[in-house]
Amino acid sequence: MSITSGRSRGFTLIELIVFIVVIGAGLAGILSVMDNVVASSADPMVRKQAAALADSIMEEILLQPFCDPDTVNAVAVPPVCAAIGPPEANRTLFDDVDDYDGIDEVVGAVGAVFVGLPVALNGYGVQIAVAPAAFDVIANTNSKDITVTVTGGRETVVLRSRRTNYQ
Repeated sequence: MSITSGRSRGFTLIELIVFIVVIGAGLAGILSVMDNVVASSADPMVRKQAAALADSIMEEILLQPFCDPDTVNAVAVPPVCAAIGPPEANRTLFDDVDDYDGIDEVVGAVGAVFVGLPVALNGYGVQIAVAPAAFDVIANTNSKDITVTVTGGRETVVLRSRRTNYQ
């Protein structure tokens, strides 16, 4: 009787080592791709929060009167506005578009203008610029360019709008 003259069934040690190396390299590649995906998975949320914050601030500004109602000429039609003046002492006293000019702060910081916002927005940066701007046939005394910039993490959202002096 003879033992089978052909090759025995099963894997050799070399084949097993090659299999482990190939599977390990493939798994390392897949995990490195997953790491990049997971690391940036919150970016859309941060972008949406920054956009929502910028939108709410812009809406708040656009709902304010064009001119400071405390000025003498505010009752004229259309109101005659003075140049962009100094802002009010705090946000509850803001009564015109110009009061928001020059705000540059971090939400949730001590002394911040924008208080009472959800804690999840703490750390977002807010910059606001209001400047006179000519617009077609409207003189720059009757039109203001408003820019709201919100920065959160690596995301920056910039909203621009035009507010005109209408009655």
